[in-house]
Amino acid sequence: MTFEEFAGKTIFITGAGSGIGQAQAVAFLENGANVFGLDVDMAGLEIIRQQFPSRFQYKRGDVRSKRDIQEAVESAISCFQHIHILLNTAGVLDSFSKTLETDEELWDRIMDTNVKGTYLVTNCVLPHMLKRSSGTVINMASIAGLVAGGGGAAYTASKHAIVGYTKQLDYDYCRSGIRANAIAPGAIQTPMNAADFEGDGAMAKWVAEETPAGRWAQPSEVANLTLFLASKASDYMHGAVVPIDGGWIAK
Repeated sequence: MTFEEFAGKTIFITGAGSGIGQAQAVAFLENGANVFGLDVDMAGLEIIRQQFPSRFQYKRGDVRSKRDIQEAVESAISCFQHIHILLNTAGVLDSFSKTLETDEELWDRIMDTNVKGTYLVTNCVLPHMLKRSSGTVINMASIAGLVAGGGGAAYTASKHAIVGYTKQLDYDYCRSGIRANAIAPGAIQTPMNAADFEGDGAMAKWVAEETPAGRWAQPSEVANLTLFLASKASDYMHGAVVPIDGGWIAK
């Protein structure tokens, strides 16, 4: 998928070291963009920089740390002058734990990463976008933000929060040149759900069978949707939550 409009634009991506975030980084780089990645996975970030040494920069950091975020955003602006597009992709799962199986430590880890991390990164990048009266934010929700069964108690609550946060973010700032939408993936084959493929892969097979499309998706498919949502072609889409789930929630 080719979008010439991204040439010279700067994309800031959390969770860029693996899975969907890494696929997003590569997709935008292949379309001529500059990309700054933030992740705790240094090895994954370095793999991208070896492919695109002049247009990809990164910083190791945790989205739960306000200091890490501030330093990364400052570095991105120092390297590329502006941040045009923000992709809040970093997130963690909760092993489908029910509420009575979710201790406070797990609840806080999920909420601090998935929800507070998105809030902290957005609040650090947004002022720079508002100065230019232009910016696009794409948050990573999930089918777990739309229906039950896509995660455990904490994960499902966190992704429902992302859906609401995205809608309010767009509502509050769309007249100031900011556009915010969210993506709601279903079964995407990433390192985050590698456990489903272990052994005889029974869980992965079950998920594929339960998905109307009959398969898992690859991270590159989510990256392609991201390109569209970040492009001028979707300019009238505001506060939308777009499923990419092989028909899972259509059942």
